[in-house]
Amino acid sequence: MPRGIPKSGQRMTKNRLAAIAVKPVAPIKQETDAQIRMKLSERFTALDKMSESTILGNIKSLIVSGPAGLGKSYGVMKIAAKYENSGHQVTCIKGFVRPTGLYKTLYENRHPNCVLIFDDADSIFNDDISLNLLKGACDMTRTRHLHWLAETRMEDEDGERLPTSFNFEGSIIFITNYDFDSFIAKGTRLAPHFEAMISRSIYLDLAMKTKRDYMIRIHQIAPAMMAELGLTEKDGEEIVAFIDKNHEKLRELSLRMVLKIANLRRMDRSGWETDARVTCFKPS
Repeated sequence: MPRGIPKSGQRMTKNRLAAIAVKPVAPIKQETDAQIRMKLSERFTALDKMSESTILGNIKSLIVSGPAGLGKSYGVMKIAAKYENSGHQVTCIKGFVRPTGLYKTLYENRHPNCVLIFDDADSIFNDDISLNLLKGACDMTRTRHLHWLAETRMEDEDGERLPTSFNFEGSIIFITNYDFDSFIAKGTRLAPHFEAMISRSIYLDLAMKTKRDYMIRIHQIAPAMMAELGLTEKDGEEIVAFIDKNHEKLRELSLRMVLKIANLRRMDRSGWETDARVTCFKPS
């Protein structure tokens, strides 16, 4: 090879380095506290509106996604209680649900004034049969006809055998910690089902992804919690300041933790901080 001419590998390496050197790097978007407050206010206002519309039957299916302990269930159940007193049948399901139990529950709540709320019942999202039933129940077609064509014998509360098919005219609200968008982006086995569920439902992501989001949500809701507990505004400020200062040490950052520490304050106004360190901090 003539002297002065670089090897091809050397030339390619230099070219790549040059390309990397001039390639622009997208800046990481940082939200201000004001932007986060506005974001959360908008989404929790939407939660109230969407919950009400689903309970009234105008929306057939609502999925509310967000981290545990930051007010998802509270907001939905507050709206549900309001309409339950005016004749709507509200059924809240928590915990493990088998496909047979799901079919029976859908049948028993099949009428137009019935509302099913699945709260932390995420097992239904891990089963293909359950997901297929839910896709049918949440469909946006005029008629939602569900089938159970298996040999399993199912009976209602009166011992009568359930039909193998029926029209579902109720509404469903799912309250979940699952981030459907994340599951879809990762291409998990259930991603196609989650895409189908989002297609058939109103999907509300409460957009709380960081501890900073959590703290601002706590600041938003804590004053009302303190008032309900009979604590003063000053009590609330001191409790939230304690959580702000120690949020990295707490076992969890949630409204449940706010409630725990507030109750410790009510029990012992002089020693509550020590009690909180002993009971609410992670092991050091």
